[in-house]
Formats: sequence, structure tokens, C-alpha cells
Amino acid sequence: MTSTHIRHFLADDDLTPAEQAEVLDLAAKLKASPYDARPYEGPRSVAMIFDKPTLRTQVSFGAGIAELGGNPMLVEGKLAGIGIRESVEDVARVLGRQVATIVWRTFAQSDLETMAQYAGVPVVNALTDEFHPCQLIADLLTVREHKGDLAGLTVTFVGDAANNMGNSWLLAGVTAGMHVRVAGPLGYWPSEEMFARANAIGEQTGGSATGFSDPGPAVQGADVVVTDTWVSMGKEAEEAARATIFAPYSLTSELLAQAKSDAIVLHCLPAYRGKEIAEEVLEGPQSVVWDEAENRRHAQKAVLAFLMEQVDTA
Repeated sequence: MTSTHIRHFLADDDLTPAEQAEVLDLAAKLKASPYDARPYEGPRSVAMIFDKPTLRTQVSFGAGIAELGGNPMLVEGKLAGIGIRESVEDVARVLGRQVATIVWRTFAQSDLETMAQYAGVPVVNALTDEFHPCQLIADLLTVREHKGDLAGLTVTFVGDAANNMGNSWLLAGVTAGMHVRVAGPLGYWPSEEMFARANAIGEQTGGSATGFSDPGPAVQGADVVVTDTWVSMGKEAEEAARATIFAPYSLTSELLAQAKSDAIVLHCLPAYRGKEIAEEVLEGPQSVVWDEAENRRHAQKAVLAFLMEQVDTA
């Protein structure tokens, strides 16, 4: 087996539209029958490395890997000192001889790409500063459960659209054929390159990616409304300033009322009630955030099983 046969999931568009649909179908199947896929039977181990705070990511990967027949091996990021005590390249070559897959929640996308280059086993992005692709598979699974076919739906992300969730919604949503709108203050949008990357995919799928500075028109007629914390990990020093900048983009009942009457609300959590989302919206009848949180497990199991199938059939 050579590294040329290894598939990774580092960014949302690592999956083609057909592959994304295949993974979503498998996620739905595994949600209904949790033990139907056993790619790590043995058990084979999966390294889980967390350099950032985690709740849903750790528990959903841990439970999911066990259900796939594997051993979830927690590698303490601070103790390993990846990139400090040892280079990413050296860590990758050590881990790749011990485990079947590496799941890494870290800061720099470039470090994740280096890990994938040297590991010799599939590497999965469990969140970087640039992308959160496993969250998006869970989000799309949740939308599909509540709305049916994804193609043609309109989804609006409001708030700090320059973060990893804004980027991932552009790529994953358009890959699914959705019309993705991001609404945030100027200076807090995805890059022009990210819009171009998404709209290039949209030429194949019929999806689109558009930016708005006014949240009202962005939410108008949306099928899905999404928000996230205004203070991403690493931005804590900017909290007070961001509270002022993003206040007009708070997902309140009034803003949600401009979406379709049956629109659903997503938030990847943790949520800060009264800031990016109102209590009555988060806990209201249109909120599907708890389904979304559960679906991390099913979505990630499907990603892992898909990647392992590519290895085992290479």
C-alpha cells in the first residue's frame, strides 16, 4: 500500500458531489443501524488528537470509532507537543505505523496537510482555523432529515462568516447543490478565493455562494438559518469589540421571522444565549441543534468508513 491510495478529509471539497451524497446516505444508514459498518474490527486503533477545547468532537468520534469496531486512542496534544517537541512530519510517521486513521483538531490547516502528507494513513480534519468539514456533514445530514433533498435549498449563515464554519458552509453547501448566503459585517466574510472556489463547484451542482452585509435580505426566504459563536477559539481578546460589531447579526425571533415559516435553525455549539442567538430561538420549535449535535457521530462514522473503504480496496 502506498500513500497514493490514501484518501483524506481535510476540507469540505475533498469529497466530490457524488461522494458527499454517498457519505450522507451511509450516515443515514448507520444512524438507523449503528453496527452495520465495522472497518476497524480487530480492533484497529484511531488516534484522536485535540489541540483545542472539545466536547462534541471528542465524544462523537470516541463513541463512533467504538461502534465501528475500533479503539479510540486519545493522544494528548499538549503532552505530544506536536510541532514543538517534535515536528509534524516526525509525529505523522510515528503515528502512521501505530494506527489506522488519525483524527486531529488543531489550529493551522497547513499542519493538518503536513500530517496527511507523511502519515501513510487517512487523516481527518476534526476542526482547523480554516475548515470544519465533519461538522458540515452532520449539518447536511440534519437538514436532509428535516427538509429532504438538499439541492435547491437556501441556507443563510449569519454572524462571523470569516470563520471556519463560514468557509465550510460555502464549500459543503454548494457541493450539495444548495444556495449558500453568508451575512456578516464587511471584513468578516470568507475570502474572495473561497467564494470563487465554492462557485466553481456550483457550476457542476447548480448551487451558489453569495455574501450579504445586511442580515435581513440574507435571511429572507431561507430554508435553513445557521449561526455560530462570534468569538472563535483564539479570538477571546476581541470579545468586547466583537459583541458590538456583530450585535445586528444576532439570530433573534425577529430576524428568523424573515425566513420561511418552516425554516430550521442550526448552531454547532457551544451557544452563547443572548449574543449570537436568542434563548427563545435556540430552544424554540424551529431549532434542530440537538439533532445536529447527535448527528456528528453518525456523520463522522460515515466519513471514517468511506475513507477506510478506499484504503482496503486500493
